[in-house]
Amino acid sequence: MTGRAFLIVMDSVGCGGAPDAAVYGDAGANTLTHIAAECAAGRADQGRQGPLHLPHLDGLGLGAAIRLASGDVEANLGGAAPLGLWGAATEHSQGKDTPSGHWELAGVPVPWEWAYFPDETPAFPPDLLARVCEIAGTEGTLGNCHASGTEIIDRLGAEHLRSGWPICYTSADSVFQIAAHEESFGLDRLIALCKALSPMLHERRVGRVIARPFLGTEGAFKRTSNRRDFAIAPPAPTLLDWAMAAGRATHAIGKIGDIFSMQGIGHLHKGASDADLFDKLMMLMDHLEPGGLAFANFVEFDSLYGHRRDVAGYARALEDFDSRVGAFLAKLRPGDLAIFTADHGNDPTWPGTEHTRERVPVLCAGCGAGTLGLVAFSDVAASVAAHLNIPAQGPGRSFLT
Repeated sequence: MTGRAFLIVMDSVGCGGAPDAAVYGDAGANTLTHIAAECAAGRADQGRQGPLHLPHLDGLGLGAAIRLASGDVEANLGGAAPLGLWGAATEHSQGKDTPSGHWELAGVPVPWEWAYFPDETPAFPPDLLARVCEIAGTEGTLGNCHASGTEIIDRLGAEHLRSGWPICYTSADSVFQIAAHEESFGLDRLIALCKALSPMLHERRVGRVIARPFLGTEGAFKRTSNRRDFAIAPPAPTLLDWAMAAGRATHAIGKIGDIFSMQGIGHLHKGASDADLFDKLMMLMDHLEPGGLAFANFVEFDSLYGHRRDVAGYARALEDFDSRVGAFLAKLRPGDLAIFTADHGNDPTWPGTEHTRERVPVLCAGCGAGTLGLVAFSDVAASVAAHLNIPAQGPGRSFLT
């Protein structure tokens, strides 16, 4: 038992082509292709320059995966002959949100329809806001609408400081978010509020309650890295549970702990940024136990650039990430498996500020070269389980055997 597995989710790095994209209003969305096209046209030169340059991911088959997923040929990332095993995965769960994508990658498609709040004001039922006030000890709330997390604190942050009322908002995802100032409202108080509120939301099939702390003064508010997600627990054992039941070490990097409600997670590694999280991943390259599993999420593609429709920022983040992938690959040991994939799309050229329904790349290092073709999200979990030689559950089939 020497082989180890590294499952790395590049949050929102979709590659188009989802067969049901039109159902979600996303026909034609393609995160990677459209970023590459903007770079090639010279429209994404802020802080970087020229065509999108991802030599290490393209070397594993990223460009080929984009062409397979969507037929798009614009995203020519260098045309390298793939040295990895590559393909593209299709999600079967309904929705285009973080829990659905991650759970299905871990072998558990979502068996229900998520609940969503209407895109109108007010967005929330009175009993929900009454419960927020009861727990928080306030006379009211602010927001009560769909909003961007940065926009709403710019708009309501000063009123929040004056009134002490929490800012409640949502998005196109199945989520209830509460923003509050870390100092005036209190970080511990905000997290306790979201934790206490989450059972009520989970009973209604709202996927996550998210604490969104911020700091600063009027005109200069900024969200902090102390976000906490309280997600519905997966409805069945996931890859993490399978590994733990087999006596294997399991390590979660980033928001994986929140997404899976800490189920099946032996060790949690958090960081203030994706750069910090990559440091944690590199540390595990030296210290992950034989037969162990490391499951990582890199969220800033999505949170800092996709939702904000910042094409140049997204391109910089991709290139920064790729610049570290080479060192990561160099540290793989014989028998190790690394899979780079994503959970959904978030095309920064697309209308609105929400996720986009897309296929995702599946790039494998440590198991030869070639094409996987089109696979299912749940096949990723089955393949990791096969590599680790542990029993798998769920509908997935290994693409390594």
